[in-house]
Amino acid sequence: MDRLANTVRPYAWGSATALPELLGTAPTGEPQAEMWMGAHPGAPSRIDRGTGPVSLAEVIDAAPEAELGADTVRAFGPRLPFLLKLLAAGSPLSLQVHPDLTQAAAGFADEERRGVPIDAGHRNYKDANHKPELIVALTPFDGLCGFRHPAQTADLLEGLGVDDLKPYVDILRASPEEDALREVLTAVLGAEHHAIAGTVEHTAVAAGRLAAEGGPHADAYATCAGLAHHYPGDPGVLAAMLLNHVRLQPGEALFLGAGIPHAYLSGLGVELMANSDNVLRCGLTPKHVDVPELLRVVRFEAGDAGVLRPEETDGEEVYETPVDEFRLSRLVPAPGAAPHPLAARTPQILLCTAGTVELRDAEADSATGAGAGTGAAAGAGGAGLTLAPGESAFVPAGERITVSGDGTLFRATVVA
Repeated sequence: MDRLANTVRPYAWGSATALPELLGTAPTGEPQAEMWMGAHPGAPSRIDRGTGPVSLAEVIDAAPEAELGADTVRAFGPRLPFLLKLLAAGSPLSLQVHPDLTQAAAGFADEERRGVPIDAGHRNYKDANHKPELIVALTPFDGLCGFRHPAQTADLLEGLGVDDLKPYVDILRASPEEDALREVLTAVLGAEHHAIAGTVEHTAVAAGRLAAEGGPHADAYATCAGLAHHYPGDPGVLAAMLLNHVRLQPGEALFLGAGIPHAYLSGLGVELMANSDNVLRCGLTPKHVDVPELLRVVRFEAGDAGVLRPEETDGEEVYETPVDEFRLSRLVPAPGAAPHPLAARTPQILLCTAGTVELRDAEADSATGAGAGTGAAAGAGGAGLTLAPGESAFVPAGERITVSGDGTLFRATVVA
């Protein structure tokens, strides 16, 4: 197993304090948004097997079957198929959707054929992969996920008393669900900027007033006013009102499949996703919004946000999702309990988020007769690692280890 040295990304929406508090480091005063764990080319983790730090991506490229296992390479090619993150939102992220695998492959091939530079601001598809993702809350976590039922959104908009919103209310009440959602989102994102900016301003003023007064829609109105504060005049503020607002408690999760509009608003969480950069933005951003392509990808289906809670399976709490590229589970070893074995034909990344956990090489311990105890130093040649909050390790496919301690460990791997 290998201790990971990871990169923290300083995106503007990041919290200045959440990650430093978890990691036990001093805040820099700058936003610290995401810590990446994996082999993504944008910020690969680094490991040291005795010859100095090297990119995990380079290690995998040099011997993919040894690091990932034959099953993973056969299914997903010679690269780690997932990316694990700590995500700390201090302000709202962009409203966005992700394509499915067929859409991503076709969109990527089309932009390659047309010669759109991979780093162009108007490029939609950075790779040919889909990007399903799972977010698990470590603190209370606010987000937007999936469409509300049109009748509920109509009540919400009508309650604001803003004349400019009346056409949307009429559509949401009169049209079939899918047609209503598509027509309103198209109208909002396709409107002239000066006209929609004025509507957003009037909506935000009314939402702020009603949020202060309380009432059944106070939370939704407060969210609207807050988004308008961060993104004044942005049509995404109105688009966001079509979506479910959800507040996760620690340990609860959301799965975001293809075509589901969503945005993270605030909080600290563990995020696991397929290894892709494909994002189509709906708003709440100064970046490119390709409305026709977005409307082609969005799934216009209303329903609840679908909060996930882990299910106990073989001593682990598993977050079940319908994808094969990743599987996330949580382990909370009981102090003094027997070490919990982890064996997989697939690669693993292990992340501690509370307390301390001890990782031991089961084969080395078996050969020496050692039990769980204080771990050896990090790197090759050691029989174990001790992880503190925010620390992580890569475990190559086929390596047998055990977990003990008094902390919380998240385990990311591939569905076997």
